[in-house]
Amino acid sequence: MTKETIDLKVEQLASLERPRLKYSAIAKIFFWGMDLITGKETTLAKAKLIETLASLPYRAWEIRQYAIMTRIYRNLKLVKQADDIMYWAREAQDNEYWHLVVLNEKMKEDGVKDPWYLHQPVPFLIVLSYVIITRVMAFVNIRAAFRFNAAFEDHAEHVYAQFMKDNPGLDDQPMTNSVVKEYADVATWGDVVRRIGLDERDHMNNSFIFAGESEKVVKYAGMPPSPIKEEGFHF
Repeated sequence: MTKETIDLKVEQLASLERPRLKYSAIAKIFFWGMDLITGKETTLAKAKLIETLASLPYRAWEIRQYAIMTRIYRNLKLVKQADDIMYWAREAQDNEYWHLVVLNEKMKEDGVKDPWYLHQPVPFLIVLSYVIITRVMAFVNIRAAFRFNAAFEDHAEHVYAQFMKDNPGLDDQPMTNSVVKEYADVATWGDVVRRIGLDERDHMNNSFIFAGESEKVVKYAGMPPSPIKEEGFHF
C-alpha cells in the first residue's frame, strides 16, 4: 500500500475509534505539562510546538548508535542493527521536520501569529528539557525510549485526528501551497493534516518494532504499513 492509495478519511476515523495506548506515568506528566503551557485545545501553534520536539528522540538514538558502532565495529551483526536504527532515525527526523514546515506554512497562510510559548526563551527551555529526557532514556534503556516514543506518536496521531474532527472546514480549503506539495500533493488542507497523523502512526509502529513488540503494530485498512522489520533488536 502506497501513500497514494491510502484512504485518508477512513484512516482518520480509525484513529478516532482506536483507544489510546495506556501511557506511562512519565508520558502522562509530559502531556499534562504540554497542556498546561499551551492549553488543552489543539491549535496549529500547539501542533507546531509538538513537532519542534518530535525529532529529538530520533537524534538521540542516532548519537547513541554511532557510539555503539564505534565500540563494536567488529561485530557486523550488531553494526547492522545499529545502522538500521540510524537509517530510520534519519528518515523520521526528516519527516518530522516536514511537519513543522507544513504547519508553519498553514499559519502563515491563515495569518496566525506565534503565541507566547513559541517565542524565546520558552521554546529553548522546553527543547532543552526534552533533549535531556530523550538522551538519558536512549543511553540508559533504549527499549524504554522506543516505548516512550510510541506513546508520544500515538498521542500525536490522536491529536491530529481529533483536530480534523473539530475543524471539518479544512476539507473545504484547497491546498495550493507549492512548499507543502513537496510533502503531500493532495487536494485539501484536511488531507494534509490527515497525512501528518498517519506519519505519526508509522513512527509509533516502527518504535514498537524496534522495541521487539511488533504485535502492537496498528494496521492500515486492508494491510500493514510496511514496517522496516517485524523483529526485536539486541543492544
